[in-house]
Amino acid sequence: MNSRFRLLATVLLAIAASVAATACGTDSLHSAMGHNDSTMHHSPEQMGTGRDADVMFSQQMIPHHQQAVTMADLALDPAHEASPAVQDLALRIKTAQAAEVADMKAWLEEWGADPVSGQMMDHGSMGMLSGDAMTALENAKGPAFDRLWLEGMIQHHEGALTMASHIADRGDDARVQKLSGAIEQSQTAEIAEMKQLLGQ
Repeated sequence: MNSRFRLLATVLLAIAASVAATACGTDSLHSAMGHNDSTMHHSPEQMGTGRDADVMFSQQMIPHHQQAVTMADLALDPAHEASPAVQDLALRIKTAQAAEVADMKAWLEEWGADPVSGQMMDHGSMGMLSGDAMTALENAKGPAFDRLWLEGMIQHHEGALTMASHIADRGDDARVQKLSGAIEQSQTAEIAEMKQLLGQ
């Protein structure tokens, strides 16, 4: 009887260890994908104030802008047969945002901050396109591409406007405040332009 009890206990312990290992592996996978409990939604409170806010804003806006530049490059690629109006807008977005990325990287270097944030952010809350959405855009052409691109860029710009509103009056660097104001002004106008192109 004792030997059966010991056997049963051993089996149960083995099962428990296996479940724990699986859970640990799942947590690691979620962490790598940005889906663990440490993933943060973008909010003013999490940005802090002063230099901390300036740093977080720049760290999070850089990848945001970089995706917009990637989207612009797709529109400028003849293979996607984007309309002249979309290509014109894409070139303006790429020119402006690539320059802003360069500025933010220089500021972070000046502040002695890493260009990449140590905290994962929920990119969906910032309007960034998912991998599936980017793949759909890469596979589209002509009017279908224009529609996906415009809808995606509107979503993207709306996320940037949220981020810009969060930094208002929180940072202490005048350059960051000037940039956030420029983003609000230019991207609000571009959203209106894109909605007009969509016939909204």
